[in-house]
Amino acid sequence: MSVSSVRTATQEDAAAVADVHVRSWQVGYRGLLPDEYLDGLRPEDRVARYTFGSVDPSLPATMVATADGAIRGFVTVGPSRDEGPLIGEVHALYVDPKAWGLGVGRRLMVEARKHLRLLGLKAAVLWVLLDNHRAERFYGLDGWLPDGRRRSDRVWGLVVEETCYRRSLP
Repeated sequence: MSVSSVRTATQEDAAAVADVHVRSWQVGYRGLLPDEYLDGLRPEDRVARYTFGSVDPSLPATMVATADGAIRGFVTVGPSRDEGPLIGEVHALYVDPKAWGLGVGRRLMVEARKHLRLLGLKAAVLWVLLDNHRAERFYGLDGWLPDGRRRSDRVWGLVVEETCYRRSLP
């Protein structure tokens, strides 16, 4: 399976994105978050929360990667919520576990950096769940470095501990 395209998400993609989102959490965060929490996640609870298709550059944009006619992953990027005016943020990057290791995440990151540069941003941050070694390796190979900051954040109703990664956008 190879990525056939990366395109801007539309509201019609919401259910497929929610499926990828939930499956990636249930597999990728197993052992990092409580099993009962992960087992209780349902894609239908996510669908209404997505707002895809805005052309406002101050709002996050989501892109999806497709292969074999299905959405295999997505990335959401935009100006940082907490950093300075020239800093972007990767708000989310998730790939269907069945497509892990096939280049979907790498392709999405290339498009994410390109989008952030088009917004005129010079650097970007992202937050990684503490002890998520798979994600740490992935981001490290893509040039992201931990900047030493940590935070507690509430995500999907659960408080999680995260560490910040940063990279320039040459």
